[in-house]
Amino acid sequence: MLPIILDEVKIRVGVAGLGDGLQRRLDMLSAAGFEAPELITEVLPGKLDGLAVLFVAGLDDTESRKFAGAARAAGVLVNVEDRPELCDFHVPAQLRRGGLLLTISTSGRSPGLARILREYLETLFGPEWDGIVEAVAKARQEWREQGLPPDEVSRRTRAMMQWLK
Repeated sequence: MLPIILDEVKIRVGVAGLGDGLQRRLDMLSAAGFEAPELITEVLPGKLDGLAVLFVAGLDDTESRKFAGAARAAGVLVNVEDRPELCDFHVPAQLRRGGLLLTISTSGRSPGLARILREYLETLFGPEWDGIVEAVAKARQEWREQGLPPDEVSRRTRAMMQWLK
């Protein structure tokens, strides 16, 4: 497995589905900054053109397979919720604290364990981390503007976060 972060500005994402499954995917994408993923209601020729990724959720087996097959035929990466055999990738459990994103993966083998670990991390990384990330980012920007080399920026970042030990 290779974890990656998709840039919401550069990547077109589509969503197909119904009910709670569809809403979960829309919420996940919104939290990641994908404000207007393309809603795909049926598989039609050319409908998936230009998409990089398609999420499918809340559909029965027949419809899920149809969307997954169409996505692959169009060269679109596909994720079908709770159907690893139809997926090109899986989505890890996620914890967001502003600009901080922590992910947990069991390579799709135990989503329940990933969820339990995410819940544990929620107790360690509270909402204050949004401010911490912003403070470190601001300091980094100032150090870079001062012309400090990357190794010095890293050293100062580590010193700034020494309280974590």
